[in-house]
Amino acid sequence: MASARNFIQAGRKVIAIGFNFSEHASELKSAIPKTPTFFLKPTSSYVMSPGVIEIPAGCIVHHEVELGVVIGKTGRDIRADDAYNYIAGYTLALDLTARNLQNEAREKGLPWSQSKGYDTFTPVGDFIPKSKIPDPHRVHLWATVAQELRQSGSTSDMVFKIPQLVEYLSSIMTLEEGDFILTGTPKGVGPIEVGQQVVAGLGYEEAELSRIVFDAVARG
Repeated sequence: MASARNFIQAGRKVIAIGFNFSEHASELKSAIPKTPTFFLKPTSSYVMSPGVIEIPAGCIVHHEVELGVVIGKTGRDIRADDAYNYIAGYTLALDLTARNLQNEAREKGLPWSQSKGYDTFTPVGDFIPKSKIPDPHRVHLWATVAQELRQSGSTSDMVFKIPQLVEYLSSIMTLEEGDFILTGTPKGVGPIEVGQQVVAGLGYEEAELSRIVFDAVARG
């Protein structure tokens, strides 16, 4: 099984689920998908908390707080009822998006890779063993920017639950030890400006299990 921090070194792919919270889909004027929608992010976009996130020139960068799922052993065609046997644990994450670039790509029917793939665009916290979160669909996620609460939601609102995601993704590609699934974000996404601090948290049964802190700087 993947251990505490090595998913960043061991994982070969970051798989991000799009529009997996209905209210987030609505705020971006997107339809709720009938099957999971996903895109890939490079592992070079990882950055650990506490740290800095880089805002590229000309980009309107939005925060999206998410529950990350860390795959613990390699599997293919995994059944939903067996999915938790392939999960090592979880982490708190931000999926950063250059929203203006994403919108331009969507309008042209082009991939989103540039808007999601910059260095520091996948900020993450410490690994949380799955024993600490017996039911990952009862997790509270929140994010603040410059001390203003922007996002606050529960993973109970996911359109597609984690076992469904593991089954679907593993029917397309082999999931390998250390691979990382970003499971979607609640409503309230918004811009981050250079000089602002982004703080996010993950709670389970009224206990805070993780908090991450990042300072936004201009990309050099």
